[in-house]
Amino acid sequence: MMKGILQFSHHLIEEAVNKGETVIDATCGNGHDTVFLSKVVGEGGHVYGFDIQEQAILNTRELLASQKIKNATIIKDSHSNAIHHLSVDQLTSLGGAIFNLGYLPGSDKGIVTKSETTILAIEGILTHLKENGVVVLVVYHGHEGGELEKRNIMEYVHQLDQKLHSVLYYGFINQKNTPPFIIAIEKRTN
Repeated sequence: MMKGILQFSHHLIEEAVNKGETVIDATCGNGHDTVFLSKVVGEGGHVYGFDIQEQAILNTRELLASQKIKNATIIKDSHSNAIHHLSVDQLTSLGGAIFNLGYLPGSDKGIVTKSETTILAIEGILTHLKENGVVVLVVYHGHEGGELEKRNIMEYVHQLDQKLHSVLYYGFINQKNTPPFIIAIEKRTN
């Protein structure tokens, strides 16, 4: 059976990330991916969650506390600065990252992700990502500015060198409105 968008995004992470590694939740939102990533890397691993909105930071910290999760650090900053918050040891064990592009559900729809910062974040993460590690982007593009972000990110991933990266597109083409889709970037083995 075909997996839904969120289910498939988690499947890709589970296939690429190992216990004990470092992972990034580039848009922690309400904290659900942060919790998921915490379980994937286990107690010996670590999750860094980023968001620019105070409400997202509070929501994520509350969810982590309610589940007694200790292997996550939540930082109020743009995901474009993510790699600057990790130590050298953590950068060398970077197993993956997940992004949910768009806006924080239940919040101000005027505060949205932007392709400029997302592409900077992807570039930084890909530089340090382990071989066979994965960056998963769940692209919600039905909001104002979403089509531009989608177009810019698609142009960016199309130009990635196929010798260095495999890029996957996964989405349902017969859904109404503007259904989300996945872009997954796997760092290839040299």
